[in-house]
Amino acid sequence: MRVAMYYNNQDVRLEELPTPQISSGELLVKVLASGICGSDVMEWYRIKKAPLVLGHEIAGEIVKVGKEVDNYKIGDRVFVSHHIPCNTCYYCLNGHHTACETLHTTNYDPGGFAEYIRVPRLNVDRGVFLLPEEVSYEQGAFVEPLACVVRGQRVANLKPAQTVLILGSGISGLLHLLLARTSGAGRVIATDISEYRLKTAKELGADVVIGAGEDIPSRLREVNDNRLADLVIVCTGAYSAFTQALESVDRAGTVLFFAPTEPGVELPIPVNDFWRNEIKLMPSYGGSPLDISVAIELIRSGRVAVDKMITHRLSLKEAGLGFKLVSQAKESIKVIIEPHKS
Repeated sequence: MRVAMYYNNQDVRLEELPTPQISSGELLVKVLASGICGSDVMEWYRIKKAPLVLGHEIAGEIVKVGKEVDNYKIGDRVFVSHHIPCNTCYYCLNGHHTACETLHTTNYDPGGFAEYIRVPRLNVDRGVFLLPEEVSYEQGAFVEPLACVVRGQRVANLKPAQTVLILGSGISGLLHLLLARTSGAGRVIATDISEYRLKTAKELGADVVIGAGEDIPSRLREVNDNRLADLVIVCTGAYSAFTQALESVDRAGTVLFFAPTEPGVELPIPVNDFWRNEIKLMPSYGGSPLDISVAIELIRSGRVAVDKMITHRLSLKEAGLGFKLVSQAKESIKVIIEPHKS
């Protein structure tokens, strides 16, 4: 089968690998849509494991079923989660599924930028979700990133009528924008360094867009009744965005660190100011099975219109172009790889 083999952001090669063989408790899924995630182009994180086949935002069709699999059949349209929790450890039982060690060590084989993936027994048990008929394969490729956003806003406890500031208007920032709007946020304000992305954020429902180089706290006060933001969501790894977040959160507000910094970066926290003003700092990683189910329903019902964010549909042999588009972060939002496209 054909795969897109990742060596670095500028070197993604079309190569051949054997089609995976499945065991009795496994599935073979034909990948029909696979999204390129911002984390796929975090070169400092990915390159240490290269060469490898990336891709974890997939939707496809089951083409082989192990003899011990009872819940799925050939022809089922599915989203498959790459990281899955054990559901029995201390962290899972306390609602922290994305801190589960099993979640951090599971995956499918080889990765979503391939014509087929083997779904291991554990992922078959708790990481395969049937797609409703109303959800297309390319919409299904949004299930994983939207689930992460669902979890982020859930743990940040977003309330209706709150002001939300989103720092970074790439795909995760725009998904946060759409979900916040659907969830009844008051004002939603988005920032970015790219005029193209600011224009897209405005088209998708942002009340105000602000250039990332501006004085964000001052501009916030101008457009938000002289108040800062109730919820600030950091959707970019730029250090300046993290410092802006700390300066832009209102009293009793929350900063959601949805993106990571590069390794070794330390952030100065004004502990005394945050202590007396009840400001919360909240990181969020990944999504749980509950968040995935919610994401599928949000897409099925049309409450989060993910189609609007697709800017490129590429074949496997064009995956290198896709990685360049995402890493350069210019005039692209969501790049979908269609492994069986000629």
